[in-house]
Amino acid sequence: MARVTEREVMDALGAVADPDRGRSVVALGMISGVVVRDGNVGFALEVDPKDAARKEGLRRACEQAVAALPGVLSVTAVLTAHRGTQAAAPTAPAKPGLPGIASIVAVASGKGGVGKSTTAVNLALGLAALGRRVGLLDADVYGPSIPRMMGLAGRPAMHDERSLAPKENYGVKVMSMGFLVGEDTPMVWRGPMVVQALEQLFNQVAWGELDVLVCDLPPGTGDTQLTMSQRVPLTGAVIVSTPQDIALIDARKGLNMFRKVDVPVFGIVENMSYFLCPSCGTRSDIFGHGGARATAAELGVDFLGEVPLHMAIRETSDGGRPIVATDPASPHAAAYRDIAGQVAAKIDAALGAGARQAPSIVVQ
Repeated sequence: MARVTEREVMDALGAVADPDRGRSVVALGMISGVVVRDGNVGFALEVDPKDAARKEGLRRACEQAVAALPGVLSVTAVLTAHRGTQAAAPTAPAKPGLPGIASIVAVASGKGGVGKSTTAVNLALGLAALGRRVGLLDADVYGPSIPRMMGLAGRPAMHDERSLAPKENYGVKVMSMGFLVGEDTPMVWRGPMVVQALEQLFNQVAWGELDVLVCDLPPGTGDTQLTMSQRVPLTGAVIVSTPQDIALIDARKGLNMFRKVDVPVFGIVENMSYFLCPSCGTRSDIFGHGGARATAAELGVDFLGEVPLHMAIRETSDGGRPIVATDPASPHAAAYRDIAGQVAAKIDAALGAGARQAPSIVVQ
């Protein structure tokens, strides 16, 4: 198979003209961040923020031009703010909230591999089981796993010329970068491109009326977490950790990051808390036990509950059949539903105390 080059990508884009100015997007300097990896192509189309909705057709035209090249397996183009406007952009968010969305809850972890996405999915389904109107945003641009866990695939439809329609399963609306790129496509993007993509997932999706939007954040304390904390009025955050010390060290970092940017931490969930042998019923604390509860008490936040390490949770997650939706009577689903009930009560209390504005970040 022919290997596409960056030069070929730029030549193809050179044939695409901006209808407003009558010149190619390359000649106008609108293309940046071109990445070519094993036939997977990504780039940014820089536009004035006020023209973002009108330029969606131009973005699709750029993708189609590159997709026609021999050797191209996938193409991902994102609209980003024009360089000339970035320097003058205010540090405070231009849009303090998302219309129609009553509350936003972030699910975070200090490190990967602790079951954060599984927790986010089953938390969302638990909230839906309580009668809440729920959306689920996969904010992990680099490693989106929510589509597979929710049993969803394919590109989302356009709601109108300005916004995408979220996909839906098990009564929860879902949006993810995983719908826009192939499952095996690496996202080799720098921080600013990730930030712009995240803002599109928030602001250019027709979520409709939601009681709560659950956001599955990537692990760590990087660009995505800071962007969400500063530009979106998070109602609260849920920290997911396993019981062992190395995970709890990173969980503390994540919790302290939210405190630094004035986001309320609803509490800590201990995932993979223990293992019950399906044959003999013997309990094994593979990663230790009780560490998250002790850490929550030490840091002055609530302990929301523990979820065991169990094959049924892994199998249903991998198969796109989350356990809260497909086996609601199981004890594992009950653990997630109990956590969801506590989070729902904290959301109600936070909304009763008044809407929260997204803060500016101050590093001391």
